[in-house]
Amino acid sequence: MTFDTSRPAEALAMPVYKRVLLKVSGEVLMGDTPYGIDMKTVDAVAASVAEMARQGVQLCLVIGGGNIFRGLSTAAKGMERAGADYMGMLATVMNALAMQNALERMGVDTRVQSAIPMQTVCEPYIRRRAQRHLEKGRVVIFAAGTGNPFFTTDTAAALRAAEMGCDALLKGTSVDGVYTADPKRDPEAIRYDRLTYLDVLAKDLKVMDASAISLMRENAIPIVVFSIRAPGALRDVLAGQGVFTVITETVDANG
Repeated sequence: MTFDTSRPAEALAMPVYKRVLLKVSGEVLMGDTPYGIDMKTVDAVAASVAEMARQGVQLCLVIGGGNIFRGLSTAAKGMERAGADYMGMLATVMNALAMQNALERMGVDTRVQSAIPMQTVCEPYIRRRAQRHLEKGRVVIFAAGTGNPFFTTDTAAALRAAEMGCDALLKGTSVDGVYTADPKRDPEAIRYDRLTYLDVLAKDLKVMDASAISLMRENAIPIVVFSIRAPGALRDVLAGQGVFTVITETVDANG
């Protein structure tokens, strides 16, 4: 997966959001490998993030850990749930450090803040410090979820988006929006252009968990689901273009 970042800044459409949180699933970072971190894929995602950071968009990230360790599935096999979730949180720190390395090689100032303090590796999560980093144009990567077991990285992304006062939560996945079913398994699945938060909950659509959807609804933060694998997708989404699904409180008559 590669991104063309050679386009001059003046050729890029004006972003419609000033501050966003990008949630990237851990599985995306596997690329075409069955497990772990594929650095070519990390570099590709980082290049897209770097491009928009240079455009003046204030970006913070939450990256899942499913490419390394998934707490819930391990707990289902007999491991105690809280311990399994803590291991999953540590996996997100590994992904965050890989993304930080890629971004800083591209000349983008980046900070990793962990909900589980580990001062020798990264900063502890401090809301006002994170806000200041964003104001200074630094990309902030939030790691270790909420710091508590039984909460997913989707909920962590929703929480941080609300705390940072983000204009939108962008969820970068391996598919280009929300479908009636898994499009990888069901060729008849239909993609939605727009949905309401209540639609997602009522239809039990597997976008984000219910607590994350509810938190976004309470704070009136739109959720935009798109394929982070598509070249230039982040650029297009931030310009209000391309293919994606938007989740808001209401769907207008033209939506």
